[in-house]
Parts: sequence; structure tokens; C-alpha cells
Amino acid sequence: MTAAMNPGRLAVRTVWLSDLHLGSKDCQADYLQDFLRRVECETLYLLGDIVDLWAMRRRFLWPAAHQEVLRLIMHKARHGTRVVYIPGNHDEAVREFIGQCFAQVEIAGEACHTTADGRRLLLLHGDVLDVERHLGFVSRFAGDAAYDLLMWLHRWANRARKWMKLPYLQLASSIKGRIGYARAAIAVFRRAALAEARRRGFDGVVCGHIHHSEIVEENGLVYCNDGDWIESCTALIEDSCGVLKVLTWPALYSEEWALPVVINEPVRT
Repeated sequence: MTAAMNPGRLAVRTVWLSDLHLGSKDCQADYLQDFLRRVECETLYLLGDIVDLWAMRRRFLWPAAHQEVLRLIMHKARHGTRVVYIPGNHDEAVREFIGQCFAQVEIAGEACHTTADGRRLLLLHGDVLDVERHLGFVSRFAGDAAYDLLMWLHRWANRARKWMKLPYLQLASSIKGRIGYARAAIAVFRRAALAEARRRGFDGVVCGHIHHSEIVEENGLVYCNDGDWIESCTALIEDSCGVLKVLTWPALYSEEWALPVVINEPVRT
């Protein structure tokens, strides 16, 4: 089975999502709803920062579109999809319930997924790797005024594009990709994740946290990051043969759904 799409549904073995940041003004809930309605999978992993409790402490925000995302996830859990929720740093309060199951959603600190071709993958959000201190990525970028300005530009540019019926633009991700220390921090994070997988005997690792989707194969291990639904609107998918791919969701607001998805193949280093 490939990840090719028909005009209505995408059927895959596994889906990984993270960094939805429900409750924040930058969550792309409309695109996320469309994805959840169209995708069918056996297992759905939620790799943290699903609800942004940090943002909600600053300013409570919970529009109907964000509630609908949760409803769609719960609907999948009730109708045969295994849903596993691994909390991140923005929803760390949920870690108090690790080992429990709510509304058929399993809550775990981390997980192991075995692909259809037999690879064992370590699943975690990524904040526990604690590598930001090496480069100060979060404090120097994600938490400062420059990032706030970038997200303001990203938000209003895409509102304008939505009004003009134009596809979603990954403006913030594109600009971040041109910043040297951001690229360096991503590389440090990737190396730390691969080292943890290697140390614990896994064949690879899947995480989120840094809002940068990619698949990299290095020295026999695979690193996968499923991205986010603030900047890039990406998910990681596994087909029935065990092939892993990053999927960028089509950005259409028209009634006709015709754009193909963008799928990124693994990069070998």
C-alpha cells in the first residue's frame, strides 16, 4: 500500500501527530479537522503538546474548532482506532495520569511501536532529551520577541491567503530554516534522539517538540519528527508495508478537494 490519496480518504496503518497546541491562537485547527476527518488508521499516536496549557494560562482560548478536533480524536478512539497520548512539556499536567486510560485513550510516558516491516521505534515527545540547553534554542528563538513577530506575520499572511482561496504557506518554517542557530539546534536534537534510541536498543525514534518535520536515516537508525500544526501542518504516516513518510496536508478552503499531498521521503546521511 502506498500513501497515494483518493479524493476522499487516506487509509494508512499508523499516524503520528504532535504539537497541535489546541488552546493557542496559532493552532491550525481547520486544517487539522479536515485531516482527521479524512484519515483512517489502525493506531493514532499523539506525541505531546496536544493542548497548550502554557498559552491557556496566559489567555484562555477554546474556540469551537479546537473542541471539534478533540471530538474527532475521541470519535476515532471509540470506533476502533487505538489512540495513545504521550504528553509533552506544554501539556505536562497530563503526565499525572500516565498508565491510565480515559475515554479509550491510553496515556503513556513513552511507547514502543513496531512497524509492519519489524522495526522497533521509540516514541516520545522530545522535551525529555533536554538538549535545548546546549544551544538555547527555545530561549533564543521560540520564546523571544522575534518568534512572536514571526508567528504574527505567519498568522496574518495565511489569513489573507485563506481569504483569497490560496493554499496554506509554511512561512514560519521557511524563515526558521534559514536561521543558522535554528538549523544547528535541530541537528543537535536529532543526534540526541538517535543516541537515545541507539542506547536503548531501538531501530529508530519518533518525536515532535521542535516543530520541524523530517525523516533521516543514519547509521542504520531512523529519526522521524512529525512536525506540528502551528507552522507546517504535517503528520508522520506508516503504510501497510512499514514505509514511513512525512505528509504535509493539502491546504484548501474550497469545496473541491483536489490538491495532492506533499510527501517527504527519508534522507540518508
